[in-house]
Amino acid sequence: MAKIFCVANQKGGVGKTTTTVNLSAGLAKVGQRVLMVDLDPQGNATMGSGVDKRQLRHSVYDVLLESATVAEARVRSERLAEAGCSYDILGANRDLAGAEVELVGVDRRERRLKQALAEVDAEYDFILIDCPPALSLLTLNGLCAAHGVIVPMQCEYFALEGLSDLVNTIKQVHANLNRDLEIIGLLRVMFDPRITLQQQVSDQLKAHFGDKVFNTVIPRNVRLAEAPSYGLPGVAFDPSARGSQAFVEFANEMVERIGKMQPAASARTA
Repeated sequence: MAKIFCVANQKGGVGKTTTTVNLSAGLAKVGQRVLMVDLDPQGNATMGSGVDKRQLRHSVYDVLLESATVAEARVRSERLAEAGCSYDILGANRDLAGAEVELVGVDRRERRLKQALAEVDAEYDFILIDCPPALSLLTLNGLCAAHGVIVPMQCEYFALEGLSDLVNTIKQVHANLNRDLEIIGLLRVMFDPRITLQQQVSDQLKAHFGDKVFNTVIPRNVRLAEAPSYGLPGVAFDPSARGSQAFVEFANEMVERIGKMQPAASARTA
């Protein structure tokens, strides 16, 4: 059974898509079966995974409107296969922008993605969902489908304020729509240890959230920033770069953390 995680933050420009595609590639590189779901109409995670969003025969839009299944809509990038970190992609394009209007009047509108993913659940170890920055019906579909949320954040003052809003949103979704939803962890991204403020915010996060803060830190890295223009995750574009190596390290930490969570969940069930 796949563990389904949203990569979410209501603040824009914090590295959600970079985190989603590089964690997907990192998990694939360490032997995990991965499906990456792009829920952002911009389709950046699709393009950054080596797939041309303009050439998609079916997309997540068709899945949400139930005109295609995940099995019919998913694609695999040959370029990622060449790099040894291949994963399946449920892509998005500008069609998705109209989905919110079309979903407003339909039944189970916030659970469409959850039901669709249930059909392929057994085929993957991890399903990662790249959410848009706004709390929209698309983001709500992601949060209702997920077991948990991975929160990428920069260690800056305004990021702390955005985190407070996200925690409240997750609490509301947990209470009303998805009792499984929890914050899996906070990932410090674009981190520069030379900046005193970033180090102070990092210390505040660890003091307040404890082991919810991932041990892995993703450094500010030019090669990670360059990779999307080549249509690849940094892990595939330049495996030797510091940022790429950090994401592979993060993938290993995720596998280890989930391994510890599952026995605990089994014990509660028993």
